[in-house]
Amino acid sequence: EAFRNEQDIHAATAAKVYGVAYDAVTREQRSHAKTVNFSILYGAGPQNISRQLGIGRNEARELIDQYFKTYRGLKAYMTDVVEQARKNGYVSTLLGRKRILRDINSRNALARANAERVAINTPIQGTAADIIKLAMIRVDRRLGDTGAKMLLQVHDELLFEVPPQEIEAVARIVRDEMESAYD
Repeated sequence: EAFRNEQDIHAATAAKVYGVAYDAVTREQRSHAKTVNFSILYGAGPQNISRQLGIGRNEARELIDQYFKTYRGLKAYMTDVVEQARKNGYVSTLLGRKRILRDINSRNALARANAERVAINTPIQGTAADIIKLAMIRVDRRLGDTGAKMLLQVHDELLFEVPPQEIEAVARIVRDEMESAYD
């Protein structure tokens, strides 16, 4: 809904988790929601989130609980991904790249917990990595005889060196290819 309405995803999350109107979300609430949005997918618990946000562990636990009450499907997704990883020994990205999880059924609790975090994160972050790689290949092909050079990729961002007279044309190519890299 937030994406369809072109809303800031972290502010939309904060509105739902804190039970306030989208326009009433404070900077601190948005910041907390952003941290939780990313941290949950990395398997962070109350201790980690309390440290990141500078809040008490109980407050962090309440924030996580409210997050999962708000986004019930996320908890089910996370449980399902871990169960499938235990059964298969691996997880996959949407594009089919597999990540073997040797410790997913380990007797060592620390190793198993780490493998569970990787199991939850890989389909999401791995798919994002696959998509940016597709975009990079497509952009590179379209740059052709332009004087532009792709220099660097960081997460979902690409950095280019572009002659001033080609900036608009190259920006159009990059935007088109990044937005349509994967449907």
